Amino acid sequence: MSIEIHTFPNLETDRLVLRKITKDDASNIFSYLSDSEVMKYYGLEPFKTINEALDEISWYQSLEKNHTGLRWGITLKEKGIIIGSCGFHNFVSQHFRTEIGFELSRDYWGKGIAGEALKAIIAYGFQHFGFQRIEALIEPPNLLSQRLVEKQGFMKEGLLRKYEYTRGKFDDLYMYSLLKEDFSKSEL
Repeated sequence: MSIEIHTFPNLETDRLVLRKITKDDASNIFSYLSDSEVMKYYGLEPFKTINEALDEISWYQSLEKNHTGLRWGITLKEKGIIIGSCGFHNFVSQHFRTEIGFELSRDYWGKGIAGEALKAIIAYGFQHFGFQRIEALIEPPNLLSQRLVEKQGFMKEGLLRKYEYTRGKFDDLYMYSLLKEDFSKSEL
């Protein structure tokens, strides 16, 4: 499985352009990552300064640089500003798997935007990176994210008890997965 990225892959859907996130996007990212509802299951406290948004962008860039993931900014075609992000992290190349992550400004919830973005990156991951398995780890109370990945064909495999320590507590996480053959069947 190749995870080398020579040119950042911009992706386009009916309504969206998924593109590389730069430091120029910090104020837009700060806008939604300072929202307590958006951050409720993100594993971090809501951002209080623009520097936290810049640190987040640095993390996105390190994923690409270190070949451990790739994060796209979600933009509406007519606006061009970042309203969320989605991507892969924790590439495990010898096992052809990765994890998926996403968040979206609350102003755009319930409009099918996250699903449209996820469908595009999932297809890209299976076709261009050769993933065999894409995982999603989701806290049990996060019903919206569970429904979102289930609509993309992910299956709930089980509960990982006290799997992650974030925001001063241990969290259980559901393990969801989407296999390449399941995705291919659903796309026929």
